[in-house]
Formats: sequence, C-alpha cells, structure tokens
Amino acid sequence: MKKFIVIYHAPESTNKQMENASPEEMKKGMKPWMDWANKCGNGLVDLGTPLGNGQKLTKTGNSTPSKRNVVGYSILQAKSMEKAKEMLKGHPHLEWASGCEIEVHEALPLPM
Repeated sequence: MKKFIVIYHAPESTNKQMENASPEEMKKGMKPWMDWANKCGNGLVDLGTPLGNGQKLTKTGNSTPSKRNVVGYSILQAKSMEKAKEMLKGHPHLEWASGCEIEVHEALPLPM
C-alpha cells in the first residue's frame, strides 16, 4: 500500500467562521468528517488535525506568514492515486464553504 498526504485549503474567511463557532456547532460540523472517516475504514491512517498560523521560512532564518491557506491534513493509504482520489469523492471539506480545495500527494520512498 502507498501513503497519500491530503492537504486541505480554505479561504481565510472560513478560519473566522470556525473561531466564532460554538462547541455545539463545532461538534455538528465534525459529524460529516467522522462519517467520511468511517467510510474510509483502514484506508484512513491519520484523520489529521486543523492547522493554522503557517510560517514560510528561508535559509537566512527569516520567516513570514504563509499565504497558502492550509487549514489541515489527513493521511490515507491506498493501492494507487486513483484509489486515494476515490476515497476523497464527496469529502465534507469540499462542501464546507466556497473556495475550499483538497490536494493529495503520494508519499514517495526516500532515495537510499
């Protein structure tokens, strides 16, 4: 099985929406995610976590806020990229808000 890193992107406005959500709204918002996780079964290695406050680092040691709007990740395992993409069909992140996107990357073996 191959591993795939799923990166979730969302407009900045969705972060503000999450900051203002009540615990009940947050719990309700997680239900579709948990349904998706259950559908994936053993193919979901790590549900992941929300991400925020990204920093772009340079070799000189400087950093600036990231402008890539990465808001979370998950890790899947599947036989191929096509199978991983099938697991992502109907993903709740894509229904969350206008402008939400998902990237999926195959984790490649380290050259030795």
